[in-house]
Amino acid sequence: MFLASALMFADTRFTRMEPVRAQLSTLVAPIQWLVSVPSDVLNWASLALSDQRALLDENRRLREQILTLSHRVQRMASLTAENVRLRELLAATPQREMPYITAELLSLDPDPFTHQMVIDRGRRDGVYVGQPVLDAAGLVGQITATSAYSSRVLLLADASHALPVQVNRNGLRFVVQGAGSYDALNVKHVPDTADIRKGDLLTTSGLGGRFPPGYPVARVSAVVHDPGQPFARVTAAPVAQLQRSRHFLLLFPPAPPAAPPEGELAAPALEAARHIVTAPAEEEAP
Repeated sequence: MFLASALMFADTRFTRMEPVRAQLSTLVAPIQWLVSVPSDVLNWASLALSDQRALLDENRRLREQILTLSHRVQRMASLTAENVRLRELLAATPQREMPYITAELLSLDPDPFTHQMVIDRGRRDGVYVGQPVLDAAGLVGQITATSAYSSRVLLLADASHALPVQVNRNGLRFVVQGAGSYDALNVKHVPDTADIRKGDLLTTSGLGGRFPPGYPVARVSAVVHDPGQPFARVTAAPVAQLQRSRHFLLLFPPAPPAAPPEGELAAPALEAARHIVTAPAEEEAP
């Protein structure tokens, strides 16, 4: 005890003890390593076991997901064949695969009152204003400005963004507008008696010609009926990962058919109207 106190006093008061302390630290280092071996082994074993457990759980989830996707693929093959037969009966033209290109996130707009981002595709890639942008889950937004090598995307969540949608379950058509939040959209002007429910999937309706029909947009999260009000308050959550996605698809939907000139529509209509008006008079003439 006295020797330890004397060494501590000498270490704090005299600098000549520093080489002695360094040599003692070197001699004690193997002992410290041996003392720490059991705890290191225990930590390594617990980490290995936890990693193995996590891998086993992930493997089980992946097997279940493979089975689920296999079932869906089998069902999809049947539905595809049925769709082909129905289109043949209706003499409808088959749907063609829509061309697209991939894009990656460059930056997000720091302004908290806007919801926009910049991607690494521009005019040299064929990108144009109004082009639909999707991620792996659904619709993200549309192109609002382009440069040679990048483009700006207005997200669905922006309060200035609106698009026509339809309820996937029954085909009812509404307009969805951003609410200024990444996890909420407003479904506008929904009659209080409309058949819309929590959990309904909203998809693009194709009206307006900007967004092709059938792409997921949002899922209804709440339907509130106010007594005495003609419209219900309906909110929906975007299905796209607006805050987490880094890779996107830019669609190139086919251009809508051009409307014929006004004269080409007016002449047959006037001729038909003239025939309807003059036909009775010609029959009464004799």
